[in-house]
Amino acid sequence: MNIVCLDMEGVLVPEIWIAFSEASGIPELRRTTRDEPDYNKLMNWRIGILKEHGLGLKEIQETIAKIEPLEGAKEFLDELRSFTQVLILSDTFDQFAMPLMKKLGYPTLFCNTLEVAENGEITGFKMRIDHSKLTTVKALQSIGFETIAAGDSYNDLDMIKASKGGFLFRSTEKIKADYPELPAFETFDELMEGIRQYY
Repeated sequence: MNIVCLDMEGVLVPEIWIAFSEASGIPELRRTTRDEPDYNKLMNWRIGILKEHGLGLKEIQETIAKIEPLEGAKEFLDELRSFTQVLILSDTFDQFAMPLMKKLGYPTLFCNTLEVAENGEITGFKMRIDHSKLTTVKALQSIGFETIAAGDSYNDLDMIKASKGGFLFRSTEKIKADYPELPAFETFDELMEGIRQYY
């Protein structure tokens, strides 16, 4: 039995931090897991920048409210869910993701949570589990699922490589060059075709 595991940001919705970087006028916040493989390092650095600028959860959520899924993402997801189980595995946070999940028809999402002070300052974050994407894929495999995975960033590579079928989707030229063995797609139609070959 197959289950499809998808990354969220960069695959189904735009990168939240890039959108917030543009809204806040803080270019440093454009940095994502496409640039920095160490997620803890990246998040701690982001929290430091937010603190420095006096920005908190409210400001980020105001930006997220204006973000729409990538063109064709909802239709792609609807079609995919019509013939297989789908799980979105993301290093984002509940407080960021829920408005976007609504726009995507509430697919199942496993992500993390932010630690937020009463004044709205983001003080830290709680990861669901170490190496959450790979750990989740391995757990699914241990209960009889075969996984098919797609993502765009460094933090997706482990789940992609550990899966029966694994794809890069709208990834960077560097990641594609470093991992030439992984099929790399740019459109939802191509990705759908890649996934369907396992059905």
